[in-house]
Amino acid sequence: MTRRILGIVDSDSFVKWGASLLATLPADWEPSMVAVNTAVTASDAQLASALGMTGERDAGAPIERLPWGEIVDRVRRQQPDAVLVATRGPIAEVLIGEIIRRVPRRPVIVTGLPGISTPAKWKGLFLRAQADLFVLHSHREIREYRSLAAAHEMTHRFGLSTLPFLHAARQARSPVARDSIVFAAQPTVPAGAEARRMLLGWLAETARAHPGLRVVVKVRARQGEGQTHVERHPFSTLMPADAPANLVVEGGAMSHHLARAVGFVTVSSTATLEAIAHDVPSLVLADFGVNGRLINEVFMGSGLLGTSRDLVAGRFKRVVDGWREDNYFHRAEDDDWAQQLEMLVTLREASRIPARPTMRVSRGGPLRRAWERKRAFGEHDRSAIGFLALAVGTPLRLARNAAYAARPGGQPEPGDTLAVAGDAVAAGERGRPAARSRLIG
Repeated sequence: MTRRILGIVDSDSFVKWGASLLATLPADWEPSMVAVNTAVTASDAQLASALGMTGERDAGAPIERLPWGEIVDRVRRQQPDAVLVATRGPIAEVLIGEIIRRVPRRPVIVTGLPGISTPAKWKGLFLRAQADLFVLHSHREIREYRSLAAAHEMTHRFGLSTLPFLHAARQARSPVARDSIVFAAQPTVPAGAEARRMLLGWLAETARAHPGLRVVVKVRARQGEGQTHVERHPFSTLMPADAPANLVVEGGAMSHHLARAVGFVTVSSTATLEAIAHDVPSLVLADFGVNGRLINEVFMGSGLLGTSRDLVAGRFKRVVDGWREDNYFHRAEDDDWAQQLEMLVTLREASRIPARPTMRVSRGGPLRRAWERKRAFGEHDRSAIGFLALAVGTPLRLARNAAYAARPGGQPEPGDTLAVAGDAVAAGERGRPAARSRLIG
């Protein structure tokens, strides 16, 4: 019996994750995808790239772009067995809520987070509280999110899946000559312009120290393309005027770059896992510290933490024994998200799928929901009640923010920091946050 699942995606990271996750379903599932119109919905090139990652299934099918309301109407008309909501949190909250309210005999709702999701974050769970199944990608993530949910007296069903790109990476072995050091850029880590210029300085120094190698700043998007997180200081605009010719900025699939890599470096990118799977020696820079804000706590104890001095010297590392299985490289037979989805669909067919309450407790009814929807979708929500909610809610929000700002003891948002030389790596390998010294940016 064929099952149908509709994937709803928006930004680049979620498009790649959603397309790849659907491609891992058993053959008796019929997946389709649609992109919801938002301010950062992936470009045509990003959508095409994501579909190319899925292999044979639907590789040539275009992804249609639709307003959120038309997508909910499609779910109501077509009645798929399940819906995968693979979008950023505020979008996911609105879509899940609208499907639950507006679709009789609603489908099973699956959601999740792409890439590294540890340490567990309450906001990510809170915004997806009404989903039936939350997909994560390591035993560690499952433990952390279960603990977080329990601490908030919240019940949730979590499913385990190997990060989809790791399936292909484990099988990929290319005969291409290895001539590159690959740096995985991120939109917000580090965030400040000065810190990002410092990173480029280290990469330029590395390029000069290794003239026979290309040093590639691998960016996620071209200028003007949307991303999951806003990139205020693109590396392509910060390149030093005296950069050596072998320091280059390039896009494209990370797998293609790793096929040519003699070493991989980042501050905290999920691409580190792809590099491990490709057996590329790697380095996670701890110069800015090791903490949840930088999304690199997961690499404590991995053996990959190092400094800019290691980078310039070309000292790339291998993962230590004992870290892999708990962190994304578990056995394939441990994956259970597809079995849990099948069980939930069976409950739906028997009209026994449990209702999941929202965690948001707020007054305002439909007007409040319209406010959240307008905030999530911006100009892509053109409903009259959305504009009304914006007119009513904006001055109230400004007044509330002003009141918070006037409270004593308010602190400005911290900038990027540079850890005391050597302390970051030592602290990270001991499992505690690194010491800090001077402010960057």
